[in-house]
Amino acid sequence: MSQGRPAPQGEFALPVTVTPALPEAATFGELDMPAALVDMLTGLGVTEPFPIQAATLPNSLAGRDVLGRGRTGSGKTLAFGLALLVRTAGQRAEARKPLALVLVPTRELAQQVADVLTPYARLLKLRLATVVGGISISRQAAALRDGAEVVIATPGRLTDLVERKACRLDRVSITVLDEADQMADMGFLPQVTALLDQVRPDGQRMLFSATLDRNIDLLVRQYLHDPVVHSVDPSAGAVTTMEHHVLQVHGADKHATATEIAAREGRVLMFLDTKHAVDQFTRHLLGSGVRAAALHGGKSQPQRTHTLARFKDGQVTVLVATNVAARGLHIDDLDLVVNVDPPSDHKDYLHRGGRTARAGESGVVVTLVLPNQRRDMARLLSDAGIRPQVTQVRSGEAALSRITGAQAPSGVPVGGAEPAADRAKRGGAPFRGMGTRPGRAGRSGGESRRSAEARLTAEARKAARIRRGS
Repeated sequence: MSQGRPAPQGEFALPVTVTPALPEAATFGELDMPAALVDMLTGLGVTEPFPIQAATLPNSLAGRDVLGRGRTGSGKTLAFGLALLVRTAGQRAEARKPLALVLVPTRELAQQVADVLTPYARLLKLRLATVVGGISISRQAAALRDGAEVVIATPGRLTDLVERKACRLDRVSITVLDEADQMADMGFLPQVTALLDQVRPDGQRMLFSATLDRNIDLLVRQYLHDPVVHSVDPSAGAVTTMEHHVLQVHGADKHATATEIAAREGRVLMFLDTKHAVDQFTRHLLGSGVRAAALHGGKSQPQRTHTLARFKDGQVTVLVATNVAARGLHIDDLDLVVNVDPPSDHKDYLHRGGRTARAGESGVVVTLVLPNQRRDMARLLSDAGIRPQVTQVRSGEAALSRITGAQAPSGVPVGGAEPAADRAKRGGAPFRGMGTRPGRAGRSGGESRRSAEARLTAEARKAARIRRGS
């Protein structure tokens, strides 16, 4: 029996488990799953469960409620997904009445979960429907009308469909909340609780999250019954294969520094405060010869999906994004994340950094900090439990290249973009307003051979993502 224990800063005390948890599973073969499913896992190279899978699957397959904490990339999707699919297999949903529900905070995470679970769902002859904003609601209503055993949804769009009577939740017997803390942070908690009140009260609930802060205490107390509690990787910053660097820069040199980092060999994910700043910086990079693309909430869902696909297969090497990319985004072999604008709080920092060093790989997180942001950034990192390496750098210096691989961009515009030098001559400052607000650390031509080679590996990367179940 697990006991309540003192909570880390900002987190609630974990609930006491009354019924003892089942022992962990050393292999998937030990679990109560169809042999064909185990064979598929083996065929994909998945023979040994990740820690969160080994701990929770024996219990979730038995129908227990589960409270799991693990950073993205730790295998949470298969931890809840395999149990949900196995326990739903053999049933047939009526029109508009799904049998299992996965709630996620973002469209990107919904698609990622669907990508991971689809091969196993097909094997078990289960129909999946993805319900998110930014895509035709009538098409999604038609998928529900045709019948779907499993629905993967964002709270807002699912609420819309329920209100239109295009979906009923009273047959849902298995409900999963993935990244529950982000749903609370984004203001979805009222919608989430309203949806949970509509599913079967005697059903199974599984709540998985990268952090267990007090925002989701209500969900745990009200909707989980005698849950099995398991926690791995309590924070993204605790990963031993992840390096953290604070690069102290001056305002006049910050953007030259960021540009040189973007021009490195290999891919990089760069975070900025606002949609406008993201678009400006992306245009500057393209004009400087860097294959960059922008991702933020102002883009349509097809645009966002296309941009992510181009970044994943190597057609672009730099993804410039707002916090929309801080969670639910899995990129294989991404070894560098850069906070061009520092995040607003330690949770954002951990989740941004969690895009690298996934599934045991190594990675580096770099934050560019202006003099008037140093104090706030030090406090933020302390809250995150991070002790970074701090270095003063300037563009063109060896230290910058050593830490990030930075190099001078080619200066040859990409895809017809206006050269950065020409834009500067006509007074088009590409970086106005980026990270220069005083007194705060946050809110701040042709295809190359490398691109062609990277695109050839897209299917291999997708297979690897399915193998990891992340």
